[in-house]
Amino acid sequence: MAYEQLKRKSETSRCLLCQDAPCSSCCPKGLAVADIVRSLRFENVTGAARKLGKSNPCEGCSAPCVDACTRSRIDRGIDIPMLFSGIEEDASKESTVDLSIDFCGVHCENPFFLSSSVVGSNYEMVAKAFEMGWAGVAFKTIGLFVPEEVSPRFAALEKENNPFVGFKNIEQISDHTLEENLGYLKQLKKDYPTKVIIASIMGQNETEWTKLSELMEAAGADIIECNFSCPQMVGEGLGSDVGTNPELVARYTAATRRGTKLPILAKMTPNITRMEIPAHAAIQSGADGLAAINTIKSVMNIDLESFASAPDVDGKSAVGGYSGKAVKPIALRFIHDLKKDARLRDVPVSGMGGIETWRDAAEFMALGCETVQVTTSVMQYGYRIIEDMIEGMTDYLTSIGARSIREIVGKALPNVVPAEAVNRHSIEYPRFNRSSCVGCGRCYLSCFDGGHQALRMDENRQPVMDPKKCVGCQLCKLVCPTGSITAGTRVDK
Repeated sequence: MAYEQLKRKSETSRCLLCQDAPCSSCCPKGLAVADIVRSLRFENVTGAARKLGKSNPCEGCSAPCVDACTRSRIDRGIDIPMLFSGIEEDASKESTVDLSIDFCGVHCENPFFLSSSVVGSNYEMVAKAFEMGWAGVAFKTIGLFVPEEVSPRFAALEKENNPFVGFKNIEQISDHTLEENLGYLKQLKKDYPTKVIIASIMGQNETEWTKLSELMEAAGADIIECNFSCPQMVGEGLGSDVGTNPELVARYTAATRRGTKLPILAKMTPNITRMEIPAHAAIQSGADGLAAINTIKSVMNIDLESFASAPDVDGKSAVGGYSGKAVKPIALRFIHDLKKDARLRDVPVSGMGGIETWRDAAEFMALGCETVQVTTSVMQYGYRIIEDMIEGMTDYLTSIGARSIREIVGKALPNVVPAEAVNRHSIEYPRFNRSSCVGCGRCYLSCFDGGHQALRMDENRQPVMDPKKCVGCQLCKLVCPTGSITAGTRVDK
């Protein structure tokens, strides 16, 4: 039925993604109900079908999972029988896809890393992530000083029923001592020798950058990441103040190189117009690869009663770093700029910025990244998202006939062209599916108030297009809540 996919997407978005979910524990068939719902939520439909089995075992069940659902305490339980009906797919095909990839000469079992942040800031956390399948970690940035942190330090941006469109933090580098952090790295490398440890560092002068790189190599790190990009550091010449200054990037990269023979990544700031300029300075000065993007400088959520910004620290706040799904298009633009630069085309890049699903990760890799890093999604959903990232990526690559994940690296770059090279001599008209249209009129409103007044509603509340006015912008397709408007015929102007 036309609306099944829409209903499934809407219903999975209602799931609270509980820890030790009661829906699973009460299933009389012993299904991992919560895992299946999570797989559907994170676009891993084949994985969900695989967990469910070849035939739907829920048929005829009284669905105690719905009654037990935690969501029922708010409004109503998730309609699990509806979610599980009709998702039987061919999940029997054996996959021979190789997700491993070599990055800066270091072998990675898959491309998925924790990015340098609170999600990878001590032994216990990283060990748990490694056990669950993450290939590596960019450990939370280590310095020779311990910052004094604030409380609270996080805020989220909401839109309609999504409470986590964007995320802001005003947290600084690791709040553990240097000795503690070195101990974590040494123990992690000892206990997980095949996992990749990227030691993120931040010095206050050249001497500190050199010293830190020496210490990270001695502790067993595989790669050094220079944090030139944290937007909320307290102090001149720290964080993104460095990343916007090619001279400082060059000096600190060279200082880091003096202390280590390990591969060096320069983590770049998006708080700049042309990232490729400091990126080139880093490569010229001894960096082997790049990491992008760090968070975007932001002010978020003014309280219109107290007039304090968020996060509210005793009535005050500060400019902080913006991350989450909303920054993905910005991150992809910077990745594109780096990989299109002739001087940087062959430089390895670890991409980050709004990655939540395997599909997000695949988009970064298609623009040239070889590994990806994740923070905000882990903070919201936990390390468990790696299961659907690995399974979803494997099934996707199998579906397109790829044998190695490296086959998609950079594959989208030729299709992003200068504005003058885009086809401007034709129009692609929208196509209207009247059998699935519910007559809401959203397309008409958007076309009239924000487009070219090319639509009207007939007596049956169906949209009718005037081809003389339609310019093919397809705003109507974007706002249609039922997917009843698709791309149609392309004709010459």
